Amino acid sequence: MEPGSVENLSIVYQSRDFLVVNKHWDVRIDSKTWRETLTLQKQLRHRFPELADPGTCYGFRFCHQLDFSTSGALCVALNKAAAGSAYRCFKERQVTKAYLALVRGHVQESRITISYAIGRNSTEGRTHTMCIEGTQGCENPKPSLTELVVLEHGLYAGDPVSKVLLQPLTGRTHQLRVHCSALGHPIVGDLTYGQASGQEDQPFRMMLHAFYLRIPTQAECVEACTPDPFVPTLDACWSPHTLVQPLDQLVQVLRASQDPEPTEGDPGPCSPSTHLPGPGRPPPPPPRPPETEAQRASYLQWLSEWTLEPDN
Repeated sequence: MEPGSVENLSIVYQSRDFLVVNKHWDVRIDSKTWRETLTLQKQLRHRFPELADPGTCYGFRFCHQLDFSTSGALCVALNKAAAGSAYRCFKERQVTKAYLALVRGHVQESRITISYAIGRNSTEGRTHTMCIEGTQGCENPKPSLTELVVLEHGLYAGDPVSKVLLQPLTGRTHQLRVHCSALGHPIVGDLTYGQASGQEDQPFRMMLHAFYLRIPTQAECVEACTPDPFVPTLDACWSPHTLVQPLDQLVQVLRASQDPEPTEGDPGPCSPSTHLPGPGRPPPPPPRPPETEAQRASYLQWLSEWTLEPDN
């Protein structure tokens, strides 16, 4: 696959207030170290020098985050007011997100609701990772919910693999990676939560991609669907042989779904509320705990930096 460069920035949505980029799989969003040769910030400055905001540290405001090794849709606000309006959508749980992934093994169920609580791993040497409730060293696990729909079964470099669509209904750190691993189907190329065997020698990247994003701000509905990177024409190691659920049908459902109404209570991290189709109805998302003073202080600080005036 073509490596990231300062010139190959892909834009999938653009307006006066927002950009949605298709982030490359080997490019960091930003970096505070001079050693980082390429970041998404640098790509944006190269393509849109006139849009860089001198009032920010890096020139552009990201409305949410993607892991370094995750590709796909990432929304960029072009001014404080736009950033604030997007943040309110995340805060009020109105954002819809869906990811594509290749996972190890053939997932037998066509649809699974994954509900393992996730906490920080306090085990020595693993303190920067997350784990599910009940595992040794798991601190402060919180309810977490992910919907998984199987799209295809096939082989990756000769090993059984499933292509899936994932929708996080909560927004825990590394949620999709941890949930897939806990299910016994880790994401291909995930060196942190994947299998410890030599299977991870083949992939050139982690096979997780932010596929669909919708942020219904008051001024405009920011909606973007990025190209599917997990096709044989782009990666000859991936060889699908059984179609379980057409991706096009799921995209139609996502696009046609109504945006959820704003919710009260703990804003929490971004967490979409539109359910993917499949047999049976999924259980409701787990209840959110009351907002803590530390969380409220954090949100007010964010708002004071990113919007015109903080909400009270």
